[in-house]
Amino acid sequence: MASGLIALLDDVATLMDDVSVMSKVAAKKTAGLLGDDLAVNAEKASGFVADRELPVLWAITKGSLLNKLIILPLAFVLSAFVPSVITMLLILGGFYLAYEGAEKIYEYFFPHTPLKQKDHLIELSEEQLKKLEKKKIKSAILTDFILSVEIIIIALGTVTESDLTTQIIVVSVIALVATVGVYGLVALIVRMDEFGLSLVNLNEQDDSFSDKVGRFLINALPMVIKGLTIVGTIALLLVSGGIFSHNIDFFHHLLESWPAILRDMLIGLVMGFITLFVISGVKKLFGKKKAA
Repeated sequence: MASGLIALLDDVATLMDDVSVMSKVAAKKTAGLLGDDLAVNAEKASGFVADRELPVLWAITKGSLLNKLIILPLAFVLSAFVPSVITMLLILGGFYLAYEGAEKIYEYFFPHTPLKQKDHLIELSEEQLKKLEKKKIKSAILTDFILSVEIIIIALGTVTESDLTTQIIVVSVIALVATVGVYGLVALIVRMDEFGLSLVNLNEQDDSFSDKVGRFLINALPMVIKGLTIVGTIALLLVSGGIFSHNIDFFHHLLESWPAILRDMLIGLVMGFITLFVISGVKKLFGKKKAA
């Protein structure tokens, strides 16, 4: 019995060692996408009145966890039996991410929603605020779903030669880090101004060190959010362009002499605006039919 227990512990130690090594490899492979995920979700979780930021972020986090619970078992099954379906889902997701990125650029130059800034949210009724909140949460969870698929598939691709147990543990660890790590950092970012205000109110002294740090954090938040909005938009286009170039032969051999980042950006941008115009045209067509 003792020898059996020792053999079992040895197997567990070997498994954990394999998991540790493969997790590091998978983390390196997905690091770029996790950064993109952070930028995209920080932008989506911002723009609410202060007392609603954390509840909205928690709602998105729960949606993200549910996404992982749906994606993980499906990814293992599809990867084992019908891997071509995963490629199709990735490409469809690429169209959505490209569309989101192109729509943000279009709205920047041709805004059609005048009350979008946080300062103007007070002008909306409670019902309008709830609708805006639900819309942004749904959009964030859908985007998270697509980015999660990409992260999980890339992580899975690093452990295809390992046994099923190692695959499940490694990919599940990466999925958990993608949720807890990313949304934990997002929570810190969106509450940066509140932390700054707490530092300002920490003591009654004027222009103390805590006051300077607090004011810096308060003043920096709008610039951080604006920067993340830009980075998040670029990330959407880069990720989508990368999906197209890695999974469609035509794009894979297109502009091969270009740096990958520029090529993926251009592909994401072009495909995004094509998708945007197609969807806008369909919406207008159906709008006219309903009006008639």
